[in-house]
Amino acid sequence: MSPDEKTSRTPPPSFAPGSPARPARSSDAEPIVVGRPSRPAPPPRTERAPDGRPVRPTPPPAPRPASTGRPPTIAPAQSARPAGPATPVEVPGRGARPTPAAPAAAPRTTSSRPATGRSPQPARPARPRTAAGPPPPPASATSQPGTPRRRRLVIGGVAVLVLAALLAWPIGLLVWANGKVQHTAALSGAANTPGTTYLLTGSDSRADGGIAQDGTEGARTDTILLLHVPDSGPTALISLPRDTYVDIPGQGASKLNAAFAWGKAPLLVQTVEGLTGLTVDHYAEIGMAGVEQIVDAVGGVNLCHDVDVNDADSGMVWTAGCHDVDGVQALAFARMRKADPTGDVGRAERQRQLIGAVMGKVQPSQLLFRPGQQVSLIDAGTQALTVSDETGIVDMAKLALAFRTANSAEGITGTPPIASIDYRPGGNAGSTVLLDPDTAPAFWVAIRDGSLPPGPVGGMPGA
Repeated sequence: MSPDEKTSRTPPPSFAPGSPARPARSSDAEPIVVGRPSRPAPPPRTERAPDGRPVRPTPPPAPRPASTGRPPTIAPAQSARPAGPATPVEVPGRGARPTPAAPAAAPRTTSSRPATGRSPQPARPARPRTAAGPPPPPASATSQPGTPRRRRLVIGGVAVLVLAALLAWPIGLLVWANGKVQHTAALSGAANTPGTTYLLTGSDSRADGGIAQDGTEGARTDTILLLHVPDSGPTALISLPRDTYVDIPGQGASKLNAAFAWGKAPLLVQTVEGLTGLTVDHYAEIGMAGVEQIVDAVGGVNLCHDVDVNDADSGMVWTAGCHDVDGVQALAFARMRKADPTGDVGRAERQRQLIGAVMGKVQPSQLLFRPGQQVSLIDAGTQALTVSDETGIVDMAKLALAFRTANSAEGITGTPPIASIDYRPGGNAGSTVLLDPDTAPAFWVAIRDGSLPPGPVGGMPGA
C-alpha cells in the first residue's frame, strides 16, 4: 500500500475508536473539524415554476379563534370548497412537485362541514356565535327585563280598582238611600240651642198596614223619644210619656200626643221645645209597619219581660223571660200598656229595650262586609221613616249612632222626673202624667249641657 493510500484512509479527527465507520456521502463536501464554529445554515431553497420564475411561499395559516363549543373553521351556512388544480414546483435535486393552488371560490351551500371525503351531512340551522364560556342559563331562570316594573304596575292597578270599589260602593249607596228618604215639614225654625237634638215619634196610624184596621181614624203618637247629643258629656235618650200634661201652642193644656193629633209633626215639635227648652234639629217618624220591617231586616231581636202577658189590645202574648221575636211580636211588645201596671212608664222602658236590641244587631264592622244586609236595612229604614225636610241620610246615620251611644254604659236613658202618673186636671183630659214642676226645669238644663252622669234617670215616682 502506498503512502497516499494510507493518508486517504486515515479517519477524521472526530472519529472515536470503537465507533463504526460512517460511509462517505456525496454531500460531505468537507471534513468535520472539532473546535470549529458550526457552518451557517444554507440559505432557504427557492422553489421555481417550470418556466423558471420563483414561486412565492405559501403563508402560514391564520391562528384559530377561541373555542365556542364547535370547530372554529365551520361557518354557518358555508359549504366546503373544492381544491383547485395543482401548480408544479421545482425542487433542486428532487425535481418538480405540485404545489396546491389557492382554492377557487365556490357558491355557498347548506352544508356546514368542509369536504373531507366523507359523505355529506344534513344541514344544521345556523346559530349565532357567542363568547367563550359556559352556555347561558335558560330564560325561565333569569329575570326578564321590565318584570319588576310590570309587577308593580299590576299591583298598583289592582289597588286602584279596590280603592275605587271601596269608595264607589258607599257613595252609590248613599246616593241611592238619600233618594229613598221620605220627607215632611216639621221643624219650627226656633233659635238653635247647644248640641244636637232629635225628636223621634212612633205613629199608631193604621194606614201603613202595620196592624189590622179596627175603626180608629187618624194617627197618634204611642212613642215620643227625645235624643240629645251635647257638645260635651253623655248622650241622653229620654222617653216622654204620651199622656204628659203640657201646654200646646194655640190649643191650651192637654196630653202631649194630642199635639200630634191636632197639628201633626210641626205642632208636636213646638210643644216639645216649649216643654224641654231644647230646639229640635231633626225630626223622624216611624209607623207600626216600619217597626216590623226594621226588626225583620236585622233578623229578629231578643227581648225580655218578667211577667206573663196576654193583652188583647196590643196582641202581646208573653211567657215571663227572654225570647227571640220577629217584627210582629216586637211591635206588640212595644205597644202593650193596659196589661202593665206601670202604664206609660213601663211601655217607654220596653220601647227603649227594643231600640237597644235593634242597635245591638246592627254592627257597623259586620255591615261593612255584608252589602246585602246594608241594602235591606237602608231599604227598611227609609220606607219606615219619614224625616224633616232638613234631614238627610247622613243625619239618619248619625241618629242611629247616637241611639247606640245612649243605650251603652256611657249614655243616659230614662224619663224626666215624674210627680204623678195619674194626674187628673179636670175637663176632658182624663188621667195624665204630671212632670215634677220643681226638678224638671233643672233636669232639662243638665241634659242640654251634658252635665248629668251616665246611667238611668227618672222612672216611676218615688222609685
